[in-house]
Amino acid sequence: MGRMRVVRDDLCVRATDLKKPRPRACLGPPAMDPDDLEELAVELQGKTVGGWGLVQLAAGTGFAAYVMWAGILMPGFRRVPLKLQVPYVPSSAKQVENVMSLLKGRSGKMVDLGSGDGRIVLEAYKRGFRPAVGYELNPWLLRLSNYRAWRAGCYGKVFYHRQDLWKVNVSDCYNVSVFLAPSVLPLLETKLLAELPDEARVVAGRFPFPTWMPTTNVGEGINRSWAYDIKTVRQTKNKFEGSRE
Repeated sequence: MGRMRVVRDDLCVRATDLKKPRPRACLGPPAMDPDDLEELAVELQGKTVGGWGLVQLAAGTGFAAYVMWAGILMPGFRRVPLKLQVPYVPSSAKQVENVMSLLKGRSGKMVDLGSGDGRIVLEAYKRGFRPAVGYELNPWLLRLSNYRAWRAGCYGKVFYHRQDLWKVNVSDCYNVSVFLAPSVLPLLETKLLAELPDEARVVAGRFPFPTWMPTTNVGEGINRSWAYDIKTVRQTKNKFEGSRE
């Protein structure tokens, strides 16, 4: 009688004889659709997942590629100083809609700094912004962005560049969106004020700029977004500095 062993593929567990060829019926977990990343992130919000739990999650959901990126590779982060690193958290459909509502009636070049999976850039293109450009360091996310563009029939019409957002010249940008960590926003204030034209509008999602006065805002809680008109920000800043002299 041949020795018996247990073979596990995804959630299929069956006993097979070692002498028999391994069945090919179970091919492992299916690939997760990019839109499901957001749902899983929301599901895990507020929960603590240990190392072994994370491995089980990856094996059971097809999330292994993302876990590899988030926990091990982080290829883009290695090129950026620690204090300037920004973790990737996908924007929700409501957050994207709020950004677009704050840019309603505007046109011209639209740039998303730290564009992640590219969904804001893609939506901006659909709303008539030309060109619509995203800057992202992580090559995995750039591939995902291009896949989403292809699936939407917009491949080659939207543009995603692998470039450090701190090295991007935004002097010709009139519409800018950012979903970044609070720790980098003070430095970004300085960069944007130095480079953007007066006619530009900046939309910040999740966290507001620390010293700028927003023109308007929309949404509640984590979905809130703030709009800043650069001309107004400069005037307020100059007035405040003048009053201190």
